[in-house]
Amino acid sequence: MLKRYLVDLTRRERTDLLSLFNKGIAPARTLTRARILLAADEHKTDAQIAAALHVHSATVERTRRRFVEGRAARALHEKPRPGGRPKLAPKQEAFLVALACSDAPSGRGHWTLQLLADRLVEFGVVETTSDETVRRALKKTH
Repeated sequence: MLKRYLVDLTRRERTDLLSLFNKGIAPARTLTRARILLAADEHKTDAQIAAALHVHSATVERTRRRFVEGRAARALHEKPRPGGRPKLAPKQEAFLVALACSDAPSGRGHWTLQLLADRLVEFGVVETTSDETVRRALKKTH
């Protein structure tokens, strides 16, 4: 069966891939992809590579394809992921910080995270929120 994506590493690319193992700071995914490329350059089949590295054959195929489309940098590294949207907008965070810096309610020595979360809802800043969201927002500002 003819391979759709043939990996043919230059000497420089092979040296760069091998140096990843000597440095000891590359993520495991990057090292696995480097091993896939090195094995593919030795003309091993996808099934052989997948079995040797304990990955799915689709991972081998995808790594080959990314290499052919964009060389080693594209094959080794993923695109950044978008992540989730923030739970509090900047104005809401500013209100939270101002509230946390104000005096605690009467009868309390200090603000608790749950008290702050409850007050944000009470003042109509947000519909709902948790003490964990409050903790993360306050941690980010300090």
